[in-house]
Amino acid sequence: MKLIEGVKLKKLRVIPDERGWLMEILRQDDEIFERFGQVYLTTAYPGVVKGWHYHRIQTDNFTCIKGMMKVALYDGRKDSPTYKKINEFFIGEKNPMLISVPPFVYHGFKAIGTETAYFLSVPTEPYNYEEPDEFRAPPADPEIGYDWILDKTKKNG
Repeated sequence: MKLIEGVKLKKLRVIPDERGWLMEILRQDDEIFERFGQVYLTTAYPGVVKGWHYHRIQTDNFTCIKGMMKVALYDGRKDSPTYKKINEFFIGEKNPMLISVPPFVYHGFKAIGTETAYFLSVPTEPYNYEEPDEFRAPPADPEIGYDWILDKTKKNG
């Protein structure tokens, strides 16, 4: 899949031992790392869509640490070589991955499966309560044209 211009992925590695496991998510010496703003955790109940939104300043770096989620990105930047491109990822316990989303790229996610999905985010900027760097569009935005409903025609194996 061709990625939207500026989007970066990092496959996360689980390191198990007899005590449990460890998974590094974002390190200061990662190529994907820009700067630290804050760390936050949010959840979505099964079937709930949280999207769309974009930022003008910050880059979002996020993963799903429990459960599974469908993440969709949309490039609404008219000057981008990937203008109007959509990327879709399935991330979480079965596919641990960090997604880095640059400014002005819409993104959202949907919890899939039967359990709450836990979303961990490490944006490059702290949340500004007085002037939030967050611009929203509805999940069914006609400009984006993305359908969050499960495609029942797709089959595994």
